[in-house]
Amino acid sequence: MFGKRGNSGSGIGRQPPPGVGTLERAPSPAAARAPEPPRAAIASPPIAPVAAQVEDRQRSSSFYETKSQVFGALIEAIDLSQLAKLDAQSAREEIRDIVNEIITIKNIVMSIAEQEDLLEDICNDVLGYGPLEPLLARDDIADIMVNGPNTVYIEVSGKISKTGVRFRDAAQLMNICQRIVSQVGRRVDESSPICDARLPDGSRVNVIAPPLAIDGAALTIRKFKKDKLTLEQLVKYGSISPEGAEILRIIGRVRCNVVVSGGTGSGKTTLLNCLTRYIDSDERIITCEDAAELQLQQPHVVRLETRPPNLEGEGRVTMTDLVKNCLRMRPERIIVGEVRGPEVFDLLQAMNTGHDGSMGTIHANSPRECLSRMESMIAMGGFSLPAKTVREIIVGSVDIIVQAARLRDGSRRITHITEVLGLEGETPITQDLFVYEMVGEDEDGKIVGRHRSTGIGRPKFWDRARYYNEDKRLAAALDAAEVGEPMR
Repeated sequence: MFGKRGNSGSGIGRQPPPGVGTLERAPSPAAARAPEPPRAAIASPPIAPVAAQVEDRQRSSSFYETKSQVFGALIEAIDLSQLAKLDAQSAREEIRDIVNEIITIKNIVMSIAEQEDLLEDICNDVLGYGPLEPLLARDDIADIMVNGPNTVYIEVSGKISKTGVRFRDAAQLMNICQRIVSQVGRRVDESSPICDARLPDGSRVNVIAPPLAIDGAALTIRKFKKDKLTLEQLVKYGSISPEGAEILRIIGRVRCNVVVSGGTGSGKTTLLNCLTRYIDSDERIITCEDAAELQLQQPHVVRLETRPPNLEGEGRVTMTDLVKNCLRMRPERIIVGEVRGPEVFDLLQAMNTGHDGSMGTIHANSPRECLSRMESMIAMGGFSLPAKTVREIIVGSVDIIVQAARLRDGSRRITHITEVLGLEGETPITQDLFVYEMVGEDEDGKIVGRHRSTGIGRPKFWDRARYYNEDKRLAAALDAAEVGEPMR
């Protein structure tokens, strides 16, 4: 199924090894030279069994030179159109066999460990995401940041560190970027150098390519854990107290309109995923996102995603378009993955017109700033409304603001569960139900703090909780919410 090219410039073309010379001839030089297999061959990149230990090993420049030489010979030797017809495991085995033959023919001297590394690297280049595969295989990595072909950083446990991973050259990095975004029908090139996309597991991807990225393409991947976090696990990690988690469960259950606020990397999307677990399974939910990240477990979910313009600059579908269209789809809850602009007005209108229990996330550093950000985003949309009217719409629509933060030691905490009460004059009034307060740090530099109740015995959504028969659970959680021991 693979074929040698009759190219006198290639050692393997002149003397095909046993068992390889009888393979079918490649249909055309153009197909053989293609550096990237068809999309079907890379839809589900295989995970190397030893991948988790490879990424931090420093490779010599001679290793990369050898890899480049073998990779070039491999591309000359195989027919990628035939490769695409195989399943991932069979294709990987065929590639490994041919690479071993190339190493033998070219008399390349390598240790067994180096040869295994080379085989895995080349298989990943052809079938997966190249040097990124070992990093994607690790479940403890939260972010992968590629700053050009020679510099790759990762975030583990809230701390950023540099790895020994590098790409063969800038062209390989761009090929992998294009491979990722093409799977979701998007493109990245000089004419469209900025792109948001996602991996098959839902991980968020951002690419910015030259000429905007001066030192080579910049690729950022926000990885999602294979095992999705729950509120119980957030309690275990100290992100919220057990009583606070119980309040959040009730908030999700009784259809409060919730905005999750926080800075970049504070865990907003993770927290939103946790809250959606407590939505009843018989509710119709519609999600709107720039790159689909939310992974709801309910059976009746419609997922919508924005679309960038095509080559002619037409066909763009914005978040505002999606949220407006949601209202015609008979939703019971609308969930917006990230509110960034004028679509906030349509979301607030939906919250205020019978779609109770809608949710969204916003970049803001405090609940008070979250309200100001919504007001500013409405103004950005060109709505010529009086400031008081805008604030009345906001406080009439949002019930709860849940504030998330990433602290300086890398830990993530839910710092506020705040109710929006209404207006006093033209000033929005809020009250905190739970807050997180720092009390110091330990000898390792880890922040020590505790979640505490503010003593509110009857929150504004009490009547809503009683309507859903959750008032006894709410009262029990509030009564049990005493100031606990400091947590690390």
